[in-house]
Amino acid sequence: MRIATWNVNSLRARIDKVRWWLERARPDVLLMQETKLKDEDAPLAAFQELGYELAHHGEGRWNGVAIASRLPITDVVTNFGDPVLPARTPGSGDDEPGSEARMLAATCGDVRVVSLYAPNGRVVDSPFYEAKLDWFLRLARWLAESGDPGQPLVLGGDYNVAPTDDDVWNPRLCHGGTHVSPREREAFDRLCRWGLVDVYRRQRPEGGRYTWWDYRAGSFQKNFGMRIDHLLATAPLAARVVASEIDREARKGKPIPSDHAPLLMDVDEPGHPFDAGWASAEGRIAARLEARR
Repeated sequence: MRIATWNVNSLRARIDKVRWWLERARPDVLLMQETKLKDEDAPLAAFQELGYELAHHGEGRWNGVAIASRLPITDVVTNFGDPVLPARTPGSGDDEPGSEARMLAATCGDVRVVSLYAPNGRVVDSPFYEAKLDWFLRLARWLAESGDPGQPLVLGGDYNVAPTDDDVWNPRLCHGGTHVSPREREAFDRLCRWGLVDVYRRQRPEGGRYTWWDYRAGSFQKNFGMRIDHLLATAPLAARVVASEIDREARKGKPIPSDHAPLLMDVDEPGHPFDAGWASAEGRIAARLEARR
């Protein structure tokens, strides 16, 4: 079983890229974030043509999460099971997690999957930053109330947190900003202490591999990125993972890519093979890591 997560940065704008990647990587389950669609606008037919059922939780131009699955989707939960509250500041976004489409859970086969899109936080100690930390507390509470670390469960998505300095291209330049602050990293660590495993890091301990690169200033070509998208699995499921990869090639070329790359894990047996593109970048990455020492 191949499970993947991808911040698609607008499903409407990236639908051709998503279809390309579904045919390329053939995941059984794809968790998507930042779909930026209302539920009634979700492209159900486009996924059905490729053999996928689609569950979607959206609000329009902001946020939005989805699950595409070759397996039947059951037991769907949105927003941690809470009603979505009317936004007090509808023109702002990113400051009222209880009013934003950021969480969708479902069962696919024998695995409970959760698609998550954490708030960005914008500026440390701002109201947006505090809202981000509140959202992580709500996630931790939902896990404690509804989750079981002894059952197969994976939380995939854009966490907007780089857990360690190995997960950012230049810690010195990044420190002082969001995504790397101590409080954000503590919120991420709290999830792991509950009983979740960072699957990619367990499979691939090397640094220099990221899931997000800014569109500007040639950041992708320079590999100036962050690893902020994660698949966190309970120990019984993590023990079944045989491979994990970030598809760097999906961040390149046409159709127009997202600024994030897909992250995947293979459970029980390897999935469909493809070249993720890291081998050709290894020399540049190694030289940059050596220069930072």
